[in-house]
Amino acid sequence: MKHVKKAARTRLITGGAIVALGLAGVGAYSASAGGESAGAAPAAVTEAKSGTTTARAHLTVAAATKAAKAVLDAAEAENQRVGVAVVDRDGNTLVTLRGDGAGPQSYESAVKKAFTAVSWNAPTSELVKRLEQAPNLKDVPGTLFLGGGAPVTAGGAPIAGIGVAGAPSGDLDEKFARAGVTALTAS
Repeated sequence: MKHVKKAARTRLITGGAIVALGLAGVGAYSASAGGESAGAAPAAVTEAKSGTTTARAHLTVAAATKAAKAVLDAAEAENQRVGVAVVDRDGNTLVTLRGDGAGPQSYESAVKKAFTAVSWNAPTSELVKRLEQAPNLKDVPGTLFLGGGAPVTAGGAPIAGIGVAGAPSGDLDEKFARAGVTALTAS
């Protein structure tokens, strides 16, 4: 019995030491799905057949930041306090800025307006009108059908959305969103 306890304790200590060394970055352990040894050649990489993939333009973080700052500048020029969000083609947030004095709701509303604009490649004020014919559009998760969202396109395809929230009307929010789009197209 004493021998069994000692063996178990030895395995526990040895196992703990291996884990500690691994966490500390000492030593190396290699495993592969195919069970090959560490010295075996890696499996060949297979390329997708030509014509089966697409390439898309993406808005850079620097450009998204430039657009967001242009939105805040346009809103401030009219003494409005807003939040702005810029999302990529997939609806992932690139940049959010909350202007001084903007309400706490402006952040989430701006993100949802940007997502809605890029999803349908249309200003959210136009999409509000579409609700009359398709009221279930508003049930799509993450969307907000209020004025204040504008799509950004490149080569005729949507690459981003800019959403603005916090001004007293959706028309003003959208005016400021368009200022962000304009900042991206101006030289």
